[in-house]
Amino acid sequence: MNAAELKTLLEAIQAGNISPEEGVERLRDLPFEDAGVALIDHHRALRQGVPETILGEGKTAAQVATIVGRMAARGGNVLVTRLSAEKAEALVQAHPGGIYDSLARTFALEQQPLEDLGRGTVAVVCAGTSDLPVAREAAVTAKMFQNRVVEISDVGVAGLHRLLAHSRQLREAAVIIVVAGMEGALPSVVGGLVDVPVIAVPTSVGYGAAFGGVAALLGMLNSCAGGVTVVNIDNGFGAAFAATRINRRRAS
Repeated sequence: MNAAELKTLLEAIQAGNISPEEGVERLRDLPFEDAGVALIDHHRALRQGVPETILGEGKTAAQVATIVGRMAARGGNVLVTRLSAEKAEALVQAHPGGIYDSLARTFALEQQPLEDLGRGTVAVVCAGTSDLPVAREAAVTAKMFQNRVVEISDVGVAGLHRLLAHSRQLREAAVIIVVAGMEGALPSVVGGLVDVPVIAVPTSVGYGAAFGGVAALLGMLNSCAGGVTVVNIDNGFGAAFAATRINRRRAS
């Protein structure tokens, strides 16, 4: 339940369209519901502006299915990240309206319209094709969190002219997420071209001395470009969450 839904419910009770007893019943599982395998935080959208996201990694297929089923029953949108194809199969059968993105490893069930709540566009810039899984996780998450998203792929520093061909899209974005592995140089380049926040995402892509993304992480943390913030290795979800908070319009 988000703030708008709660306001509608309270107004319906005030107008006499819903009895106080029915209102109490609808609010009974706030702030959380014990689903046996998890305590589902139905109050999160009220506190943080977006509903709880399910991390599929480390959970069994049955556990994920239970949590998704309980959340979907509330009529809201549901997002699962780090979900294998095997675990996703049961979800797609149970919720035909959901979409499994095998590249992003996300399952997105849209039950309510995704109204644009952002001040502008979130651009997701991906250095190389090998970085796409993390970039796609960021893009899917940002869209489910009600941002307008533009994706710019395969524009790493080995061919800088490819990035410069998207200069207009970069300048028009409100927030830019830059995903890169190897030496992690791309966020510094983007940060030197724009006047908006840049969120850098190091990936675990690279040869031995890349140390599973540590080299890219350290390179991004030591960026000489101002306004570059860094999230953890392969954390496309975290980058999209941060971008949402930066981009979100405040209620008047």
